[in-house]
Amino acid sequence: MGGSGKTPLTIELAKDYKNCAIILRGYKRESTGLVVVSINGKILCDISQSGDEAMLYAKSLPNATVIVSENRNKAIQYAKSSTCRVVFLDDGFSKSNIKKFDILIKPKVEPTLPFCLPSGAYREPKFLYNSADLLIKEDIDFKRIVKIVNPTKEMILVTGISKPKRLDVFLPKNIKEKIYFEDHHHFTKKEIETLMRKYKATSILTTRKDAVKMENFGLNLSILELKLELNPQIKSKINTFLGNFR
Repeated sequence: MGGSGKTPLTIELAKDYKNCAIILRGYKRESTGLVVVSINGKILCDISQSGDEAMLYAKSLPNATVIVSENRNKAIQYAKSSTCRVVFLDDGFSKSNIKKFDILIKPKVEPTLPFCLPSGAYREPKFLYNSADLLIKEDIDFKRIVKIVNPTKEMILVTGISKPKRLDVFLPKNIKEKIYFEDHHHFTKKEIETLMRKYKATSILTTRKDAVKMENFGLNLSILELKLELNPQIKSKINTFLGNFR
């Protein structure tokens, strides 16, 4: 369902390309239809129109055009008309009508029940692993590298991501409390200020995806900066496919 690392993987792949587009649905955004979130790093809308993941892409990839649209084909046509040469589809495996190079991430710990939603945690039948162009697995084909930007002595972790307990291995010992919200939660300044007062925190420790929803609050944020380090062989396979489009 989520938390496997597709967003940092897409960022890691797209950062090496100019004139590329990132296309995604824009889950839990307040807008509908096709919205251009950014062009070459220039932000063209606010986070309510883009959704949190699209805004994270826009702020992380200054060489990319970021587009949200329920209709991926329409977004691809827009990207092509805008001279984009490479399109990265975030979460596009199920779009079988689009010819593409499919990369699937196999989770480090697979779900206990091998069923699709709502009976299990898979979006597609598990046998479809075999139809991917490339299958990669954490700690074999890539590893997560995390550093904390702006650490303070009295931090509380506040996050609204899928599988938040996966952050535990990256947390420092001086975390006073861990507060989890539902995935894609829309934070308010008041609720964050209330948490800081309650736990006497000097900063909020959060992910980059959460931070794009808090950065205008004027509060002290400590950021869990995540990037993926790809196995050179895996990166070579992907670059072989994309090599003509740099």
